Amino acid sequence: MKLVIDIGNTRIKTGFFESNKLVDMQTFGDLSVDSLNDLIRKVSETYPQFSPLKQSIISAVRTYSEDIKILLRSRYHFIELSHETPLPIMLCYKTPETLGKDRIAVAVAAVRTFPGYNVLIIDAGTCITYDFVNKENEYLGGGISPGIMMRFKALNTFTGKLPLVSQVDHAGLIGDNTENSIRSGVLNGVKAEVNGIIEMYAANYFDLKIIFTGGDANYFDKSLKNNIFANSNMVLEGLNMILDYNVGT
Repeated sequence: MKLVIDIGNTRIKTGFFESNKLVDMQTFGDLSVDSLNDLIRKVSETYPQFSPLKQSIISAVRTYSEDIKILLRSRYHFIELSHETPLPIMLCYKTPETLGKDRIAVAVAAVRTFPGYNVLIIDAGTCITYDFVNKENEYLGGGISPGIMMRFKALNTFTGKLPLVSQVDHAGLIGDNTENSIRSGVLNGVKAEVNGIIEMYAANYFDLKIIFTGGDANYFDKSLKNNIFANSNMVLEGLNMILDYNVGT
């Protein structure tokens, strides 16, 4: 088996793969050496039919415990993803050292999902990121925008009286009170933004495929008028592909 770890801004996701199959996925607020050891033991006991864990990769957009790195490096073939890691795509980003590791992972997964196509990946999480890979497997870049909860929190933080409201599945166009007005502005505004970005890419690139991922992906895939492919585990799958690519080289 292979262990992939995605350390995001607000949560940590772990995935255990047997070949290309995701056999176990867990989400954590934080991860320690002890909890990681317990997880590895439990997964190994749960899936005795699979091969022992031999390889691991981490993608991190924030700092994490050095002890985790030491543990994985001492036991397994370990990769800490960076812009210098060999990849099956070409990074054409002008500052690759500043590129989020999760964005690298989803770009790799995208070209494997739709080979020979232009692909726009929209990752709806703490931020909404737009990442574009052309049909020549060149990662060109994209955009970064505040996520849904970040927008709610910004209205509460940077105003004197606006409340912090909770997210809902649907917001009417016309808010009939302050909380619903905030939901209308944020949620309908995000939908309009995403649709507009998709339309701009579609106008410039033929044979465009759209992939949605991230914690808020399900909110969008039911409401946007464009045809999209949704995959909430895109980062994990991309990390598994990068690990395979490096083990085979």
